[in-house]
Amino acid sequence: MTAAVGRGQARLGIERKSARELALMRQSGKILAQVLAEMRAHVRAGVTTRQLDALADKLIAQHKAEPSFKGYPGPYPFPCATTISLNNELVHGIPGPRVIREGDIVSVDCGVIYQGYHADAAFTAGVGQISPEAEKLLAVTARALELGIDQMRPGRHTGDIGAAIQQWVEGQGFYVVRDYTSHGIGRNMHEDPAVPNYGKPGKGPLLMPGITIAIEPMVLVGTDETRTLPDQWTVVSKDGSLTAHFEHTVAVTTTEPEILTRLED
Repeated sequence: MTAAVGRGQARLGIERKSARELALMRQSGKILAQVLAEMRAHVRAGVTTRQLDALADKLIAQHKAEPSFKGYPGPYPFPCATTISLNNELVHGIPGPRVIREGDIVSVDCGVIYQGYHADAAFTAGVGQISPEAEKLLAVTARALELGIDQMRPGRHTGDIGAAIQQWVEGQGFYVVRDYTSHGIGRNMHEDPAVPNYGKPGKGPLLMPGITIAIEPMVLVGTDETRTLPDQWTVVSKDGSLTAHFEHTVAVTTTEPEILTRLED
């Protein structure tokens, strides 16, 4: 679940996680990776978004974990375990009776809490044959996530993450969202630092081992502007164009970034 610019973070300052805390976040991330892999396998034409959400709820409970999103404060407590957003919906879509159709692109975002520690991850998948524009959008957004993660190294700055994402996405002719950010994560779903999907290299807080961030490029085809639907949660592109969203929870180590929400090979 994304953080809105200017609100949403627990203002605790940037916390470096201990070895014990990172071990718990790995467990949380492993559970979430398994849940999302199962959900991805069930994203197909004819399935409702409510059915996908029910699957996530069931799997999270089987792992003795809790859904991070359900009850999350906002205009009203978020009612579901996942957010599921279709086509022009960027983030925070509320699962319901809508049926997924051939040609849709579906963004699934989920978070879990295991022994007090959160993990947050998302993917966007095409259903059947999708348009060439949608294919490109998914590939560009997935690559933006990889490039952002690669900046999660000691001695670099949060601005390096945003700059890498922005330069790649805009170089491909798309737009990065301005109203929502990547975010620190740990004992709370949203912690410092907020990390926009744009920035300047060398700017922003310094990255050090133990810092954990949910990196989530949110990319739009026709505009960087968004609006919120009357349900007060679902965020869509202002011009109705396609959107995509990928996310991993990542830890800074002394060497390579560690992706906590990726399934082991």
